[in-house]
Amino acid sequence: MSLRKLHSTLHDKLPNRSTPSRKAEHLRINIERDVGAKGLTAGFERYVFAHRALPEIDLADVDTSIRLFGRRLAAPLLISCMTGGTPEATAINRRLAKVAAHYGLAMGLGSGRVLLESPETIDSFDVRAEAPEALLFANLGAVQLNKGYELAHCRRLVEMLKADALVLHLNPLQEALQPEGDTCFRGLLERIAELCARADFPIVVKEVGWGIGAGEVRALFDAGVAAVDVAGAGGTSWSEVERYRIVEPWRARVAGAFGAWGIPTARAIADARAIAPEGTLIASGGIRTGLEAAKAFALGADLVGIAGPFLRAADQGLETALELAREYVETLRIAMFCVGARRPADLRGRLEVQS
Repeated sequence: MSLRKLHSTLHDKLPNRSTPSRKAEHLRINIERDVGAKGLTAGFERYVFAHRALPEIDLADVDTSIRLFGRRLAAPLLISCMTGGTPEATAINRRLAKVAAHYGLAMGLGSGRVLLESPETIDSFDVRAEAPEALLFANLGAVQLNKGYELAHCRRLVEMLKADALVLHLNPLQEALQPEGDTCFRGLLERIAELCARADFPIVVKEVGWGIGAGEVRALFDAGVAAVDVAGAGGTSWSEVERYRIVEPWRARVAGAFGAWGIPTARAIADARAIAPEGTLIASGGIRTGLEAAKAFALGADLVGIAGPFLRAADQGLETALELAREYVETLRIAMFCVGARRPADLRGRLEVQS
């Protein structure tokens, strides 16, 4: 059933809402409402590629594949962490997993806290059967490391989902805006470092759409993370998502004040690459076209994540989601050809600042 047909039967008192109910609200709001950042963009419009009339390669020479965490990706795109824990999420995740399998993309799952708390929700998360060869990311709020979650919880989540790596997401602004939010972020970098030192699986750290500054990127790599997803501003704004959930008008206005908050994605990528030249960087946040994905690679990304466009496409159906993936991959491939880049890494340095 399309989420556009899903009628809200949730309680009005937000602090009493369960985690699954909150996840159902998030899905509905992301699909039905305008939750894009207000007053800023991801920043890719500032850049253009230097077109080459003589690229000196054949289109057949272009190879979009990469290897990451022991998996081969046919294209360096990630269907970013989005959802899980609700009946509606089951269909969406399975469709997205089929897309990832068909086009050789990576896929991230929504926060696994609800799965650890309610193992009966496993069907909404477990997509390995649909994408047996895909690079698959489990996901957990980093703040849970300050709430009693330890290596054993993280390993259990990775094993339950047969995932290749664990993403820890950072969302201090979202937590601060939620009446039921967890805001105990003190000492979290040390907890992350402790987990990295003991884990036998890769740890990735990402923001949820407000960006990670260069200094924090460096600190995370020094702490031992395997990759950082800068997840910059300019795409989905979770302050806007929370604004639609909030009952009290004054609190909704507080959330609305942060519509233009964050580090634009293009700047976050460039700054992160400058301070961590050897680190594995994922870029997400407002990357709405294959051409913007190409620009993200040119700025320094190793993998590009897309969330909102895939969520809305998957809500419409598998064929719509497959078509969107084909559009991203083909646009990226042609952009590479037209600047003479055989591999995604060859896009580095091919951008010019638009005057």
